[in-house]
Amino acid sequence: MNYLAHLYLSGDEDLVAIGNFCGDAIRRSQLKGIPERMAVGVELHWMIDEFTDHHPVVEISKERLRPIYQKYASVLADIYYDHYLALHWDQYCPTPLADYAQDQYALMRANWDLLPKRIQHMLPYMERYDWLTNYALLEGIDRVLHGMGRRAKFESRMEEGVRELKAMHGEFEQDFFEFFPLLQKACAEYLS
Repeated sequence: MNYLAHLYLSGDEDLVAIGNFCGDAIRRSQLKGIPERMAVGVELHWMIDEFTDHHPVVEISKERLRPIYQKYASVLADIYYDHYLALHWDQYCPTPLADYAQDQYALMRANWDLLPKRIQHMLPYMERYDWLTNYALLEGIDRVLHGMGRRAKFESRMEEGVRELKAMHGEFEQDFFEFFPLLQKACAEYLS
């Protein structure tokens, strides 16, 4: 799952959402230096990644991508799943996606000092190009994948990734609808 899903799966706690949003940029050794509920959010992020990376349904999505994208198949699957969450947002949240996205950007700005440097560097771009809302659009996914492709350390071909999303839109969507309720349940149990 990517940024939108991590935020959504955090529930209604701001510090949990901040931690979950920043989870890729925080190491285990740094947990003691952040607020307790933010640390819960970071650990939730890691649980979501572990659950997603090893789930059989997600593995089906990755197998469709692996012949072309190899180790980047899991990155593409995460972004595709955020696309379906954004595309079907009204099934999951009563707040319109555009409003939700603006609320999340404002939350991160209001807690700027808690954000790791890497996230502080990325957030203005994310907000300027409204990644969270634009995940619903194929053009938005294409823009995100081009940016990631430029930053990849190795040949990733991620900039081509919207092609498979278009070609197998129904198949990936079916995977998402099968997988996401299971992830929601796992996150709710984790947070309770």
